[in-house]
Amino acid sequence: MTTSTRTVQVGLIQQQAGNDPAGNLERAIAGIREAAARGAQIVCLQELFGWYYFCQREDHDFYRLAEAIPGPSTTRLGAVAAELGVVIVASLFEKRAEGLYHNTAAVIDADGRYLGKYRKMHIPDDPQFYEKFYFTPGDLGFRTWDTMHGRIGVLICWDQWYPEAARLTALSGAEILFYPTAIGWLPPEKAEYGERQQAAWETIQRSHAVANGVYVCAVNRTGHEVLPDSEAGAPGIEFWGGSFVANPSGQVLAKAGQAEEVLVVACDLAAIDTARTHWPFLRDRRIDAYDGITQRYLD
Repeated sequence: MTTSTRTVQVGLIQQQAGNDPAGNLERAIAGIREAAARGAQIVCLQELFGWYYFCQREDHDFYRLAEAIPGPSTTRLGAVAAELGVVIVASLFEKRAEGLYHNTAAVIDADGRYLGKYRKMHIPDDPQFYEKFYFTPGDLGFRTWDTMHGRIGVLICWDQWYPEAARLTALSGAEILFYPTAIGWLPPEKAEYGERQQAAWETIQRSHAVANGVYVCAVNRTGHEVLPDSEAGAPGIEFWGGSFVANPSGQVLAKAGQAEEVLVVACDLAAIDTARTHWPFLRDRRIDAYDGITQRYLD
């Protein structure tokens, strides 16, 4: 028996952010153009690509970086998407209303139409990842979009550690899960914990690919970022890059190093049916026995 193929080319833009938001947008667009020239049909940018990862400290001045979605960036990226015929996933700092902000990914179709947005559901609060100061948890649920090049789901960074998020997005029909990401080492901890941290990050996402029979695309930042006006000797964050694509068997098809890189990877969507029929996890789920999953803890 022969199995037909339905291949989509995905592009992952791994870049180092600079101090100029307009310049970062243009560099991101240059990355999109490079990916499209190499055949990419769906292109994903890293988390909050527009500036440094500002959540390293709590600073009210950084709220000025936020914008409406749809808004100026989605308009600019929509024109690029229509010109190149590519789907774009863009992670932005959303200003929803005065005093109400989200960490949000916009989805733009290959004809330039704004399809909608996903608001990050899981918000971390760790040293130098003070996201709860800035972001309200998402309220749009776990979403999937039918684009001109495939049905995709989008989750953001800290979401990637939660199997529930991947499962619900896959159950809504996603063929590819995109994870715009900003994760790296705190330099004082790197020697002791760095290798284990990066391995855990990759392993959990590969497990989502296996458990759900989908492709997973993780798109991380790179570069050592110390925020302007930081205290002398501030360690900053060393983003580890390592963007990768895993197939429904969890195999890493391509992986970036720590330098800036544009990955373009072919994903045969017919492999999803093959994986799910040989490893029928969705078939064998005991949905009658999972009531406890909605509890914080089973005392």
